[in-house]
Amino acid sequence: MPQLKIAVALAIAIALQLCLGSIWGPLSFIDFPLIVVVYIALQRHAWQALVVGTIAGLAVDAASRGLIGAGGFSKTLTAYFIYIAATRINLENTLLRIPVLAVASAIDAAIYVFWHRSLGYPTTAPLVQTMAYTLIGTTVAGALGFYLLDQFFTEKARQRRTLASRRKVARRGTGTLKKMRR
Repeated sequence: MPQLKIAVALAIAIALQLCLGSIWGPLSFIDFPLIVVVYIALQRHAWQALVVGTIAGLAVDAASRGLIGAGGFSKTLTAYFIYIAATRINLENTLLRIPVLAVASAIDAAIYVFWHRSLGYPTTAPLVQTMAYTLIGTTVAGALGFYLLDQFFTEKARQRRTLASRRKVARRGTGTLKKMRR
């Protein structure tokens, strides 16, 4: 994956994370940078996933005026766990990516809250409520986000779109040849 595309996707995810929460409160529970981090980790690009996780977490931490580094650490560790799982288990199936994103959301939220509590920083909302809303919001938005990221990153998807009309013509042509032989 080209680094420019990763940077663009990450910048859009961070901007969405910072802007949408102020527009409508429930949208703040969707962790857009985590969706990008998990997507890159599922592509088995270890260093890119770790760097993107660190940058995403630190950028959101700096903008939210919270504990600097807790988000970076949680997203980096989550990227590492997802990368390890992706290398051991074939997670290429689209339906498997959704539960992986849910688990990643739970891991990220648990690590984030752990660092806040262990360093004495107050949490703004109850733990279980925040984790549940984040898990649901990120998983639902991530299903659509993975589809969009697939369209943005993969060359195969771009080739499928450009060659779709040719395949339709080829299928029709094959069917008429069968009828002519009979």
